[in-house]
Amino acid sequence: MLSADETYASLAGAWRLMLGKADGLRLLDLSADGFWNSFFAIVVAAPALIVGWVGIANEIGDPNAFAGRFSMLLRLATVDIGSWVLPLVGLALVAPRLGLGGRFVHYVVASNWASAIIAWLMLPSALIRLFLPSDEVSGLVSLLLFALSMVLTWRMTNAVFGRGAAVGTAVFAGMFVASLAVLFGLQALLGITIPTSIES
Repeated sequence: MLSADETYASLAGAWRLMLGKADGLRLLDLSADGFWNSFFAIVVAAPALIVGWVGIANEIGDPNAFAGRFSMLLRLATVDIGSWVLPLVGLALVAPRLGLGGRFVHYVVASNWASAIIAWLMLPSALIRLFLPSDEVSGLVSLLLFALSMVLTWRMTNAVFGRGAAVGTAVFAGMFVASLAVLFGLQALLGITIPTSIES
């Protein structure tokens, strides 16, 4: 487990990258240990993610059966973690062929910590859904925060690769499409049907 100082430095580095500042890489541990330790970001993000899973499970799970809601929560967790990790596995396979292998570790480490920040950034919309059910308010807040997260992720990607907006945008778009493919694929595989009003 990472120390509090190491976790803070990693989050600070990712945040600087999300602001488009390439010097954020200096705060990240880009060693082999740092690569694997960056997946600790999933643990950092877990509390915020759980709030979202609980809110959705309460809406689409069996309201009269705790076991049904808990099963739905576990399936939602599987979908989110899969959508986080599997696109990175795909990138590992294609990055060398695309000439991006030299920055693969940098991207994974930065992306993992940035994803933890985004999970907490999205927390307000999850709390609204959980405590103040309102399709209009929750949907609007979710949309605004999602748009902000996309901008920050795009800037992080550009800063990490440092090869111009075209390359950064191509990687960003590819990873976004891969994440959506995994998301919808796992939802279908696990029998999760989320109404449009909840997904928004």
